[in-house]
Amino acid sequence: MLGNWTGLWTLVRREMVRTFKVINQVIWPPIITTVLYVLVFGLGIGSRIPTVQGVSYAAFLIPGLIMLQVIDQTYGESSSSVFQGRFLNSIQEMLIAPMSSLEIVGGFIISSILRAILIALLILGVGAVMVHATPHNWLLALLVTVLVSSLFGALGIVAGLLAEKFDHIAVLTTFVITPLVFVGGVFTTTQFLPPFVRNITLFNPMFYMIDAFRFAFTGRSDEPLWMSLGVVGLLTGGALGAALTMTARGYKLRA
Repeated sequence: MLGNWTGLWTLVRREMVRTFKVINQVIWPPIITTVLYVLVFGLGIGSRIPTVQGVSYAAFLIPGLIMLQVIDQTYGESSSSVFQGRFLNSIQEMLIAPMSSLEIVGGFIISSILRAILIALLILGVGAVMVHATPHNWLLALLVTVLVSSLFGALGIVAGLLAEKFDHIAVLTTFVITPLVFVGGVFTTTQFLPPFVRNITLFNPMFYMIDAFRFAFTGRSDEPLWMSLGVVGLLTGGALGAALTMTARGYKLRA
């Protein structure tokens, strides 16, 4: 139950302060990486590619790059925060405080959403300046950002609880998240892929996140919007349920 609003917002504030204290790791790298991607792929290689989904290739690229950074940073920050809290025993403060598992998970998730929105807006600013790419449907863009950041914020909590050492957190990023994101439609539409590869891509959950978010920019998608939102919604619900269950049971939180 949500009752300790002071504790909830204190946790959110602490997480955001932590973000800005490591701003050189969380905020600036996504901006610099996006600029490089736009220069090399969007404006360089993209100048030789015709329009994609009714927009220039550079403008097509921006939504994928936003999702790429939102996914990476949201998971990375929530997982490292939970793991460091366990490692330094600072998470014990929340356990002895009158905070429910819902409030603890909610604090991490809300901070993940705020962090994702901030990163998305900064990269969107880069896209608007460099290639004039902005969403046609701001509400949909916000909805997808909230769902995706909640999903990977929850996965970060789960990973932070499961990890025995810091290297374990990077395993999911290196071998699952990053490969799936890169082949999930960041750089190309599935319409350009051979039928066999396209069918395989449909089993990639990252594809639906990027496809739904890109629809907010171009008004077009490779798969029906309702399907993409449904897949993302189901995954988010499952991840939140897992994070809440593990926290409620005190998994690796209590000696």
